[in-house]
Amino acid sequence: MLSRVAVVLNGPMAMFEFGVICEVFGLDRTADGLPGFDFRVCGAEPGKPLPSTTPGVTVTPEYGLDELVKADLVAIPAFPANQPLNPVVVDAVRTASENGAIILTVCSGAFLAGAAGLLDGRKCTTHWMHADALAAKYPAATIDPDVLFVDEGNLITSAGTAAGIDACLHLVRREIGTAAANGIARRMVVPPQRDGGQRQFIERPVPECHSLGLSATLAWLTENLALPHTIDDLAARSQMSTRTFARRFAAETGTTPVKWLTTQRVLLAKQLLEEGDYGLERIATETGFGSGALLRHHFQRAVGIAPTEYRRRFGKRVDA
Repeated sequence: MLSRVAVVLNGPMAMFEFGVICEVFGLDRTADGLPGFDFRVCGAEPGKPLPSTTPGVTVTPEYGLDELVKADLVAIPAFPANQPLNPVVVDAVRTASENGAIILTVCSGAFLAGAAGLLDGRKCTTHWMHADALAAKYPAATIDPDVLFVDEGNLITSAGTAAGIDACLHLVRREIGTAAANGIARRMVVPPQRDGGQRQFIERPVPECHSLGLSATLAWLTENLALPHTIDDLAARSQMSTRTFARRFAAETGTTPVKWLTTQRVLLAKQLLEEGDYGLERIATETGFGSGALLRHHFQRAVGIAPTEYRRRFGKRVDA
């Protein structure tokens, strides 16, 4: 059970990324029926103000590093990637991991996890600006600079800035349930799950579309996924030739209409698996896949596990 959460500070930290962790885990929302966390900000010298990357702003950790070894989750916010690492902090993070804590990094926080030896032989990510430096410093790690976050079980690494929100909410959803993650996201006014259902639960944002002609078509599509669609029909709806539509679509979204549509259908299938008890044939109909076999094929290919296994892991939890 995710209960005790410790944030570890190592010198100047980025305020937004630090704030993301505080927003998800540090606020008391129990009056709204949401989970409460024993939240502690820790540093090598408790009571001593530490600078941030924002001029004139400091943060004072109330607790020492001994609290890390008791935590269920140790969260590491971003800091300047070339910043020296305190060996005492590195040792504390390593010990916390050995004691069973989940380690979650935001942006350049991955460098601290790397120094603790937690990235070796594992998939991970960081802000794309720091990916080459992280790879050079920790060559035993497999770094993907193109994703929002990577879930490796007891290690979750995320890319820059808002990707930390996605990683934190994903962890809440994984450990406590969809309802808790959705409730926290609603309070934060952010999407509860921003992903493209990639393998190993490596998450990608769904590309946004800024073309007025295409955005209206995509908005209509997302509301009518159960219907059959052809490229000719979508081009006509967008008032374009088929060739122009395909070219504009790829330029705007970075993918083809068929792949985009399949992704949206998988996302809807994930939502239905999480929130309801529909059978696979009903979900296949609601999402436009047409049959349970086709749903299983595309779902397994996109997510990496079968729909039934996905429901077992992420479906609504019913108290005994």
